[in-house]
Amino acid sequence: MTTNTESQGNSLDIVKWALVVILLATAIVGNQMYSEASVLVRAISVVAAFAVAGFIAMQTEKGKQALVFAREAQIEVRKVVWPTRQEALNTTFVVLAATGVLALILWGMDAVLLRIVNFITGV
Repeated sequence: MTTNTESQGNSLDIVKWALVVILLATAIVGNQMYSEASVLVRAISVVAAFAVAGFIAMQTEKGKQALVFAREAQIEVRKVVWPTRQEALNTTFVVLAATGVLALILWGMDAVLLRIVNFITGV
């Protein structure tokens, strides 16, 4: 009995996803076909079609899982200890200084290797 229920849910999800794809394709094609219409009307139509498609997608099993994941991610973001402005600036300066030092080292190595190659080749 559970297998039958799961297969009905999956087939209904497939129908919902097909409807989502059809809505999105219709919005894109309709936007192209009615290019002479007002931009405002086309934009509102596309946004409405995308909103309806998103609502339908959220009614599927994968959509519900995505909502749960988004909520859990939001909870985790609240737990993050963000650096202060001063810490961010200090870190940025350290990275810039390290990049500059490495650039100078590579430039010096390039110059030395160029002279060695010129000496060997006689150019």
